[in-house]
Amino acid sequence: MHRSANPPLAIKARVLASLTRLVAVSLVPVAFCRAPGRARFTACQWALALRFPAEDLRGLAPQTLAAFTHARAEAFWRDKQLIGLTSGYRDPAEQHRIFAAEVARTGSVAAARLRVLPPEESGHVRGLALDVRPTEGALWLERHGWRYGLYRIYDNEWWHFEYRTVAPVRLPSPAAARWPRRTHGDEPWRRAPRPDGGRPPYMNATAGPAA
Repeated sequence: MHRSANPPLAIKARVLASLTRLVAVSLVPVAFCRAPGRARFTACQWALALRFPAEDLRGLAPQTLAAFTHARAEAFWRDKQLIGLTSGYRDPAEQHRIFAAEVARTGSVAAARLRVLPPEESGHVRGLALDVRPTEGALWLERHGWRYGLYRIYDNEWWHFEYRTVAPVRLPSPAAARWPRRTHGDEPWRRAPRPDGGRPPYMNATAGPAA
């Protein structure tokens, strides 16, 4: 992943990031009145909602939503990195439409599966998948997301992450995924222990960036 090759766009992104941080800081007192123990966390979510007005967090599985919002709060306050959601939950009809359009574009189901999965296999339909932006935010999540159960899943999609309770083996593309095999217990990811050996920090009342 690389920074934008377009200098004006890169400058604009930095300016917007700085403004978003200023907005978040200014919102902390208001957030304290709303949620005293979670003021910085809440102010961060408000500011990011203003920065990425098109994102839609509705429909995400509760554990996915909690993991994502706490991970990006840590990225925001600790490392001054913004992470926005491009696409989260999709209902089966929407996922089918996207898959069918990709089949039409590429000319075959096999080619389409390199980028999109049908509804019955998609993590987006389950509320477990997140497509994020910008590239720097995705890179932060790739490095630190495991602490929250969020993992980059495919080599060919830097933006796609999913919530997992065990560390997955990264696949070359969605075409390598075989969700239906889970009915026999041979899940398509490695049952490795979590790198931290325990629960994600947002599940611990004394840890994480929720203060």
